[in-house]
Amino acid sequence: MDHKTYIAERIDIEGVTKDEIADSVAVPPDTTLGDYALPCFKFAKVLHKSPALIAESLAAGFKTDDVISSVSAVNGYLNFKINRKGLTGEIVPKILSEKSAYGSSDMGGGKTVCIDYSSVNIAKPFHIGHLSTTVLGGALYRIYNFLGYRAVGINHLGDYGTQFGKLISAYKRWGNREEVEKGGIHAINELYVRFNSEATEEMEAEARENFRLIESGDREANELFNWFKSLTLAYVEKIYDRLHIKFDSYLGESFYIDKIPSAVEALKEKGLLVESRGAQVVDLEPYNMPPFIVLRSDGASLYGTRDLAAALYRKQTYDFDKCLYVVAYQQNLHFSQLFKVIELMGEPWAKDLVHVAYGMVSLEDGAMSTRKGKVVWLEDVISRCVEKAKNILTEKNPDLENKDEVAEQVGVGAVVFGALYNNKIKDIVFSYDKALNFDGETSVYVQYTCARASSVLEKAAAAGAEAAMGDVEPNAQEFELIKALAAFPNTVKAAAEDYEPSYIARYAVDTAQKFNRFYIDCKIMQAESGALRSFRLALTRAALITLTNALTLLGIGVPEKM
Repeated sequence: MDHKTYIAERIDIEGVTKDEIADSVAVPPDTTLGDYALPCFKFAKVLHKSPALIAESLAAGFKTDDVISSVSAVNGYLNFKINRKGLTGEIVPKILSEKSAYGSSDMGGGKTVCIDYSSVNIAKPFHIGHLSTTVLGGALYRIYNFLGYRAVGINHLGDYGTQFGKLISAYKRWGNREEVEKGGIHAINELYVRFNSEATEEMEAEARENFRLIESGDREANELFNWFKSLTLAYVEKIYDRLHIKFDSYLGESFYIDKIPSAVEALKEKGLLVESRGAQVVDLEPYNMPPFIVLRSDGASLYGTRDLAAALYRKQTYDFDKCLYVVAYQQNLHFSQLFKVIELMGEPWAKDLVHVAYGMVSLEDGAMSTRKGKVVWLEDVISRCVEKAKNILTEKNPDLENKDEVAEQVGVGAVVFGALYNNKIKDIVFSYDKALNFDGETSVYVQYTCARASSVLEKAAAAGAEAAMGDVEPNAQEFELIKALAAFPNTVKAAAEDYEPSYIARYAVDTAQKFNRFYIDCKIMQAESGALRSFRLALTRAALITLTNALTLLGIGVPEKM
């Protein structure tokens, strides 16, 4: 139950909507006064009364029920107390019965969401700069599926451009098939970097000719191009497996080349194409944007043209209700232009296109440049984090079973969580030490909390103690945890609505903190009565289920022991 909405529906304030009231309801710092509070200061101008009088008037007219047990007005705040026993009897059994489905819904039933994310470049390294788009898109993919949508994960491969002509030139000059097969993407990258460092005008012209050969269907050029592509995909699949990322489509830029003429023709029919310095463009000056270049003066398409063809294809193929583009904020202008062009074409679904912009990720020693070879490979970041996790686990628990498996879950989880914990638009400087802090706002802290809960339940099972609900009035610590568990479904929904998996990451940390306070302050196995012990074991299991669901949505594993 969404208590904020429940409260708002029972309050009438002239000139203020129910949604505005719900948005104003908050959890007060001091929960002894109430579980929720509505500050009445912002309503003073509308009602021409003091906040204190408004709060008192609203309190007098609010009817308590099985959900809201009491209402009070204090210094301009309207405070609400939740019926502890009622919420406990509703939420804990619900979690125990639904298990891995707790927090899910069918709100997306019959709706399709296309999610364009990761979008690796063929024959280029999968570096740490690809981390955010990959794990952010992967989390949204899982969240939307969890909410009943049909999510379509799309890896819009960067498999078109003159860089492939450069690679062919580099390979023919310095490459060896056996060495490239063995070295894979690393060997390809070395050739690419070498070409850029040694390129002459003659070599650049040769590269352009090689790319023309790819476009014209030349057999040798395309065999080399497809080989580079297969080596790249074999490499990135291993990383996707470690990150628990999946896609339903790998259609890249090259797939849309033969679909560009129909897109261009559609623009012409709408009278949107104009000539500018020999190029064909859509004039966006009336919308305070530069022109959208459709075809260059030599007739070649640009990636924007291919994005236009891709959007038209996706709508026709999937009939999506939303199409998300999980791409860095540096592309804000590009997507504003693209969406405006589709709107000008008269397509009503232009409003359903969303640019999910995110900030950049770098290590503490700075950023990377693929062209110059200064790049931090994502696989190296993951492997180093896993290695550090294993060292920490060995120190904390030398006898831990399946240490390699747990280290993989902890290390990979730390990398993923590090990219998802903050608001997506913020730039991130990744720190190994911070990410692997057992006591910080990290996935490791949440995983350790889950392991602690699993340990309690394992000991209880060994002692023959069962988790069961009873006629128990929860104390303050127990109720704080129960309220947190009750908030999970709405947290997942909000994460989908705002394209913010960080809501779930922060929720997981906050709920883990509440569980640990409950664990420390409330005796579980040594509870005063059997009924209380059973209830606390049920609450422990409910917390473990909910935290597991939260981490799973983020793509993070949950070890049973740490």
